[in-house]
Amino acid sequence: MSWAVVRVRGSVNVKPKIKETMKLMRLNRVNHCVIIPENDTYIGMLKIIKDYVTWGEVDVETTELMLESSGKTSGNSTFTKAELKETSFKTMKTLAKNLSEGKVVMRDIPGLKPVFRLHPPRKGYEGIKRSFKEGGALGYRGEKINQLIRRMQYAQA
Repeated sequence: MSWAVVRVRGSVNVKPKIKETMKLMRLNRVNHCVIIPENDTYIGMLKIIKDYVTWGEVDVETTELMLESSGKTSGNSTFTKAELKETSFKTMKTLAKNLSEGKVVMRDIPGLKPVFRLHPPRKGYEGIKRSFKEGGALGYRGEKINQLIRRMQYAQA
């Protein structure tokens, strides 16, 4: 299983340990998203930065949508089927399936940047200072991360 992690809050008055952890996860700006495997190392990192990000289990359809609309190559061009041929995957669907199931990580895919730059969500965040359980946008949100990411996609209507 893989998680999608989206940075919600900015970098003003952030403690150095939190700032360094977000830098290690490549969450350098607001609305940046990464897909990470579910393991103890990343769970510890998420506990450190829980007040600045939101995360949850990402499904295959949302991963495929992110790859097609927000996936970038190292030359900052769109990740297309031509770049996909350089990998061991035949289609975007199989790549998305392997990413969302945690069988492959972003850094193992040649030519693909490990960060997705998303748009701000339509209708905005629920509140960037409260946890998701309290009606805000921060912390663990489970399957509902897919709804948030779909609101953040420009191509999705």
